[in-house]
Amino acid sequence: MNKGIIKAHLALLIANIIYALNYDWAKDVMEGDHVQPFAFILLRVTGASILFWSLAFVFYEKVAKKDLIKMLLCGLFGVAANQLMFFQGLDLTSRIHASIIMVSSPVLVALLSMFILKERITISRFLGISLGIGGASYLILQNDSSESGASFNGDIFVFMNAASYGLYLVLVKSLMKKYAPLTVIRWVFTFGLLFVIPFGIPQIGSIDLNMPDNIIFKIALVIVFTTFFCYLLNIYGIKRVSPTVVSSYIYLQPILTAIFALLANDESLDVNMIISSTAIFMGVYLVSIPSLRST
Repeated sequence: MNKGIIKAHLALLIANIIYALNYDWAKDVMEGDHVQPFAFILLRVTGASILFWSLAFVFYEKVAKKDLIKMLLCGLFGVAANQLMFFQGLDLTSRIHASIIMVSSPVLVALLSMFILKERITISRFLGISLGIGGASYLILQNDSSESGASFNGDIFVFMNAASYGLYLVLVKSLMKKYAPLTVIRWVFTFGLLFVIPFGIPQIGSIDLNMPDNIIFKIALVIVFTTFFCYLLNIYGIKRVSPTVVSSYIYLQPILTAIFALLANDESLDVNMIISSTAIFMGVYLVSIPSLRST
């Protein structure tokens, strides 16, 4: 394994560690009612858009007008709907639940690819999709908000977020083949910001201007690290290893999130979480079999 491949795996590992920590950062900000979910998203997308456009001085690529519609749809599903539903869901459910449900994203990508991209249906994919969606549904339907900090509504929002992000991954596939990843991300965030503004503006006035310094610091971490640097780290990884390898790193998130939550003594595992996560992991593995054979 050459140094470039090792660096790519290191970049992806760092990105997913940051993603796992993000559940804690975002949860702490919203639990104290310092920033409401949609206002938080507006701050995040605005800050990231500014950072991505700042790189235009270093790298800029012209986009064909006909592709701007695709960019707009990717902004709707990959940034606006995705993040609005995730933060709304995270505000209502537990970090461990959210991270487990998010792993169903590759399963949903496979399901959507069958309908939109007309990809071939195999027995392993059918079983994988059934297991993955079944595992997520079991976790959602079995939870009770009284003890675990999870809720039905919160889990539904997170699942809808995973579905939205899955649709984005399917739609963005053709754009990634035509343009540099940084170009796509820059425009996707720009259009995403347009959709986020109507939801975030009404909550801007409720931001606690006297919030503690540690909360301000965590908001900055979400904008700079979770959004900006993680996207750049993923771009670095995509250039050097296959998309299958990149997507497989999402499997680390519930494990890392659970470890961080347990170390902080904030949450605990239960039988329902173990059963559902096992089903989802098995489902993702079965869905990935065709991809693994082709790489």
